[in-house]
Amino acid sequence: MDPTKFRPSSAYDSAHWTTNNGPILLEDYQLVEKLAIFDRERIPERVVHARGASAKGFFEVTHDVSHLTCADFLRAPGVQTPLIVRFSTVIHERGSPETLRDPRGFAVKFYTREGNFDMVGNNIPVFFIRDGMKFPDVIRALKPNPKNHIQEGWRIADLFSHIPEAMHMFTWLFDDWGVPLNYRHMEGFGVHTFKLINREGKETYCKFHWKPKCGVKFLLEDEAVVVGGTNHSHATQDLFDAIARGEYPEWQLFIQTMAIEASHGMAWDEDKFDFDPLDDTKIWPEDIFPLQPVGRMVLNKNPDNFFHENEQLAFCPSMIVPGIYYSDDKMFQTRIFSYQDTQRYRLGGNYLMLPVNAPKCAHHNNHHDGVMNFMQRGEEVNYFPSRYDPARHSDRYPITRQVYSAPRERAVIGKENNFKQPGERFRSFDPARQERFVTRIADLLLHPRCTQEIRRVWVGYMSQCDASLGQRLAAKLRAQSAL
Repeated sequence: MDPTKFRPSSAYDSAHWTTNNGPILLEDYQLVEKLAIFDRERIPERVVHARGASAKGFFEVTHDVSHLTCADFLRAPGVQTPLIVRFSTVIHERGSPETLRDPRGFAVKFYTREGNFDMVGNNIPVFFIRDGMKFPDVIRALKPNPKNHIQEGWRIADLFSHIPEAMHMFTWLFDDWGVPLNYRHMEGFGVHTFKLINREGKETYCKFHWKPKCGVKFLLEDEAVVVGGTNHSHATQDLFDAIARGEYPEWQLFIQTMAIEASHGMAWDEDKFDFDPLDDTKIWPEDIFPLQPVGRMVLNKNPDNFFHENEQLAFCPSMIVPGIYYSDDKMFQTRIFSYQDTQRYRLGGNYLMLPVNAPKCAHHNNHHDGVMNFMQRGEEVNYFPSRYDPARHSDRYPITRQVYSAPRERAVIGKENNFKQPGERFRSFDPARQERFVTRIADLLLHPRCTQEIRRVWVGYMSQCDASLGQRLAAKLRAQSAL
């Protein structure tokens, strides 16, 4: 072999020029195509949950819940269902550090025999608001200032001075819980109230909980600075490396259930409690509604390609299967629309055809044509029903039977009770943890642009949660001559 024939040379990978070192010719199709593809490699990042990491695995039923739901993937102990999970931060950009104080997304896509079920939750069991109308404002206030692109405390304090129901969320976010050690050491929650429907059509309210087998751990401020300064992708790398070395992360799935009165669609015991079971700013007390084990999730395979199985991975709370249904939780109802809408903007109208988003089971629809439709279809009938098409209705399954009879109006819920549960949570902290929480809230309110009015409102909210909490917060502000 003549080695000179195989000598590396840039001549084999260069553009076409005119003679005498003239300009590059536009007719160089390879150059133009390469640049055009490169110029379009990035797609719009998610408006929330832009930074995230995914992993694949399976869900296995360990306890019989067939008396509660006719969902096929929950039909019996031992049944396994493939899935993919995406953990994420919420507010900041795709390349932001994973050590920032921020809720974490915990989204699971089950590839069931009846289609995909997306359980799209967070690592905190409650949310900032119960009214979806406020959602864009909440996100905008938490995101950087549009003028200087810096996240600023005065904007957060200002907006939430108008939203007292957010105090419960802040007792989680500004607690140690707000910065998980990594994705493997955090819990997950469905946040919203779902409905389970069994074969007989009986409906039951339900909340979902994921508990990590390795325990829950957090990063305090000094630790977060070191970890984030060393590796701003520490949580992504920790998840990837753990799976690669065979230390497969595992979570147990639990549910809480509440009986529903069949004729009216309301909880049997709703009047016994001082909270609305469909209010996503509230938890269901576990001493009244104990956790019931359902199964386990094991993540045992890393993505084959980050873009295909993370950036193009799309979750929508609207994706449910027979036996699981939406409740009238107002934030839940809002997300049913918003998530699929943002995926169509981000990925295109045919995003459900992408392999990571498509069902693994046999399915039939008439989703024809549209931009980037790559499904090969040879049939002549693109409508339903038809005597020329063998497609028929799927098996019937029970659906919700709730009847509505009420005037249409804009209103707040009857049982707001915004301060009891955050007060109970604060009192559950040990003294050192309480002090860290008070200090973080005080630091938020000590932003130079925070007004006395905003600070007084926050002190008032915290005092209603717990009198000593309000006193300690006021003392810290007065010590800085800020109140």
